[in-house]
Amino acid sequence: MDAGQTMTRYQIMMSLSLIAIAALMLQVILFVIFGLVTVRKLRKNPATRNHLGVQFVPGWVILNVSIALARPRRWAQRVENSPLGWLVANSQLVRAHTTRLDRMLARVHFWSYAFAMIWLLGWLAYGKLGGFPAHP
Repeated sequence: MDAGQTMTRYQIMMSLSLIAIAALMLQVILFVIFGLVTVRKLRKNPATRNHLGVQFVPGWVILNVSIALARPRRWAQRVENSPLGWLVANSQLVRAHTTRLDRMLARVHFWSYAFAMIWLLGWLAYGKLGGFPAHP
C-alpha cells in the first residue's frame, strides 16, 4: 500500500473519538427525551413511584430506569435479588408500565451511553499510557 493512502494510528483514534462524541451527544438528547416521556409517566404512577431506585444525584432515576429496561431479564432478576437490590429500579414493574416504544428508547439510550463512556475511558487510559504521538 502507498504510504499516503494508509491512515495513521492517530487518525484512526481521532475518527473513532468523533464517533464516541457523536454517541455521547445522542445520549444527552435521548436522556432528556427519555426523562420527559417515560420517567415522568412512571413518577406520576402511584404503583411505580417508589420502585425507581435510589436517586444519588438529580437525573439518576432516568439512568436507573433505562438500565432496568435495557439489560436482560435474567441479569435484572439477579441484581434485584442481591443485597443491593434496593438501589436499582424494579425491572418487572417498570416493564409492566411502559410501552414498546419506551423500552426501545431505553435500550438506545443506555447502550449509546455505555458505548460512549467505555470508549472515552479507554481513550483516556490509552493516552495516559503514552499511546498518542506528540503531534501527527
